[in-house]
Amino acid sequence: MRIGILTGGGDVPGLNPCIKAVTRAALQRGWEVTGFRRGWAGPLSYNPDDPQGSQAQILPLDAERVRTIDRSGGTILHTSRTNPGRVKAKDLPQFLIGKFQPGETGTIDCTPHVLRVFESLKIGAMFAIGGDDTLSYAAHLHRQGMKMMSLPKTMDNDVFGTDYCMGFSTAVSRSAMMLEALRTPAGSHERIAVVELFGRNSGETALISGYIADADRTLISEVPIDIDRLAALVVKDRAANPSNYAIVAVSEGAQLASGETIESGPEDAYGHRKLGGIGELIGEQLEKRTGIGILNQKLSYLMRAGPPDALDRMVAFNYGTMAVQLLDEGQSGLMMAIQSGNYTTVPGDTCIQGKRRVDVAALYDTEAYRARIDTIRGKPFFLY
Repeated sequence: MRIGILTGGGDVPGLNPCIKAVTRAALQRGWEVTGFRRGWAGPLSYNPDDPQGSQAQILPLDAERVRTIDRSGGTILHTSRTNPGRVKAKDLPQFLIGKFQPGETGTIDCTPHVLRVFESLKIGAMFAIGGDDTLSYAAHLHRQGMKMMSLPKTMDNDVFGTDYCMGFSTAVSRSAMMLEALRTPAGSHERIAVVELFGRNSGETALISGYIADADRTLISEVPIDIDRLAALVVKDRAANPSNYAIVAVSEGAQLASGETIESGPEDAYGHRKLGGIGELIGEQLEKRTGIGILNQKLSYLMRAGPPDALDRMVAFNYGTMAVQLLDEGQSGLMMAIQSGNYTTVPGDTCIQGKRRVDVAALYDTEAYRARIDTIRGKPFFLY
């Protein structure tokens, strides 16, 4: 059998170890492995009528090619936010122009072409590594008859149906480390440090990072911010600190109680605009109200740069190996998952059945803007 594999959406530490695990487990069974480059853009841009001219869209994977890739972050297959089921006319590959008509949304569904690509390359099953957007299209392909295996990754840890996604532990570790490091310039200049973290519409990354780093206040996407109350709190935090500074961690999806949220750019193929900038807005408002200097820092891509930590390597290896084992047993259409501390699987379309967000009532003090863990016993490893 020949299997295909791709990585979609934002990169995270752990993608390369997962690619390696899938490849090794497949090769042990005598299977061939074809990597598609740039996420779903790979099969979308592959022309079955011109296989020689389409070699840039695929990467054959063997033992030597994957031997050392687990030691680095990112993905050797590259990535994109392409959705072949919703392609804008300007993004359509040249050879597909005129072959499909736009739907009611004005976008083009190229799924029949993607399925033809898999058939032409004799791909018996596809392994998709991604977040809920990438995996939602994998679920769509499974409904169209393609054997699919889904492996959840996102530093936001917000894929519905699993307690853990590849990339989360490394992102939290890096964020906590940098929050700690920013204490020195904040203290030296006696400022309020406002540190913005990736996380989209889930505040989990910011909440856990702020909890571990003992930030004075942590602002999450799920709870609107009363800027006047926040200003009063951080003034007290700074005054209580012998070094006369305060640290505020902010999730990029956070919004003020007045409804202000910061988005920019056009929608991507999954209907999302870029988030980012709420930290600067909050910093400006705090300085205006307190008269205290602000140290404003976006952690952004630094949170997911570099090699994975031990936990993300382990989960990546195990997700990849488990997916191949299950396919070998005749199963498909599944998403790898961790629930209550155990490896398990859920149907591949689980990721689109709901939204994973912070359990505010159990884990957050909405008045004090910080984590509140009333009881630890019985909670899972990451408190979720």
